[in-house]
Amino acid sequence: MSKQFTKAEVAQKKDGESILLIIDGGVYDVAGFLDQHPGGAKILKRMGGKDATKQFWKYHGKSVLEKYGPKLQVGTLKEEAKL
Repeated sequence: MSKQFTKAEVAQKKDGESILLIIDGGVYDVAGFLDQHPGGAKILKRMGGKDATKQFWKYHGKSVLEKYGPKLQVGTLKEEAKL
């Protein structure tokens, strides 16, 4: 789980075997969770490769991140210089 990703790397993994999302600086692979998501796979596929923090907290609580986060987290977002 110590792997660090850039936003560009996350953006490339938006379909196929790996679908990455960014939530609060953590990078999560939700490809294996698509069929279990109560809102349907379509929502996760649409957010693939993007920062889903705002949408996640709009519809989910802290308990959801605590329950599924450790299983789905594959790394963190690498700090990038802001120009």
